[in-house]
Amino acid sequence: MSGKRLTRRRCLGGLGAVLAGGLAGCSEAVGDTGTSGIGGSPGSENGTATGNATNATDTADETESPYTQVYRATIQSVVLLDVTTPEGAGQGSGFVYRDGYIVTNEHVVADATGIEVRFSRGEWRSASVVGTDVSSDLAVVAVDDRPDYATALPLVDTQPPIGTEVVAIGNPFGRFDGSASAGIVSGVNRSILAQNGFTIPDAIQTDAAVNPGNSGGPLVNLDGRVVGVINSGGGENIAFAISAALVERVVPALIEDGEYDHAYLGVSLATVTPTIAAANGLDRPRGVYVDEVLPDGPADGVLQGSERRQRVDGEVVPAGGDIVVGIGGENIDTRQQLSSYLALQASPGETVDLTVLRGGERRTVKVTLGQRPERPDAGIGAGETPTIR
Repeated sequence: MSGKRLTRRRCLGGLGAVLAGGLAGCSEAVGDTGTSGIGGSPGSENGTATGNATNATDTADETESPYTQVYRATIQSVVLLDVTTPEGAGQGSGFVYRDGYIVTNEHVVADATGIEVRFSRGEWRSASVVGTDVSSDLAVVAVDDRPDYATALPLVDTQPPIGTEVVAIGNPFGRFDGSASAGIVSGVNRSILAQNGFTIPDAIQTDAAVNPGNSGGPLVNLDGRVVGVINSGGGENIAFAISAALVERVVPALIEDGEYDHAYLGVSLATVTPTIAAANGLDRPRGVYVDEVLPDGPADGVLQGSERRQRVDGEVVPAGGDIVVGIGGENIDTRQQLSSYLALQASPGETVDLTVLRGGERRTVKVTLGQRPERPDAGIGAGETPTIR
């Protein structure tokens, strides 16, 4: 095993105390990668797997498990990434996207000085970074002379319902390459923490086993379509993936421009709890509470933040701020809904209609969205209300 290790930042970021294992792409580089799946010998079962998600039913043995069928249909499009950085080396996973590009996580290739990609039949190719986006933890790399059998995996068109059977395919711990673990979609519309302090909306939660080295690999349904890009795992039957919808929003921009500009309101938000509702004269908890407004930000002078703190049932809560209940004609009940709208439907420079409750009155205000900065403002979102949009 290599003596080089990844930095603590790359290995422990992400979900903090929520997940025991943190980000899934923090595997050390190791010498023994085995022969299963990716890198399997040409004569092995995995080394000769054929087909992809679009022709799985043409080549599948009807006596095989559906998990075996989806594995055979997708494994040739899944790759291992061996990444060198100034501080060490590590490995992660990825998969072939349209036009032969490879999608992975930003935290897998962050600070890379060299990337080698291994395909399922053992071929190695040098790769270069095309674009990265830390706010969505997505990255695109390119290789020359991609093997013809490594075809693009299709993505789902709609968010999978909870209970959908899924398979995580990748390289846990950097040595168990070509592994598959099965589970279900356990939750949708989750918010997970990005390395830069912002949140990633619309994430998919799964109970499929995910470990260091899986990051960047595909989470696929039994039709072989990608429902998300694995981001983090290692907790108590909890792992997360960047949704296919966010991938389709961000990745084309990374390919074309090398970066992606996120829409930005410049506010700190809080969930409307029963005590916040009581402090602000609501008959029931609803909407998203605006605690702080960033000075000179897009919402400055348009939205109103907290005017005071008051005690309700022994709890000190903010009061006097706007409560967002709609955007662009859509009702908003949770922070996740607002974050998903901004991430998936809005762009910097666009003017959106926000419906807010202010002082018990319902009104509509217009906000021209800005471009998200590299990190949240140090003076906003601390303490009780860490969600910043």
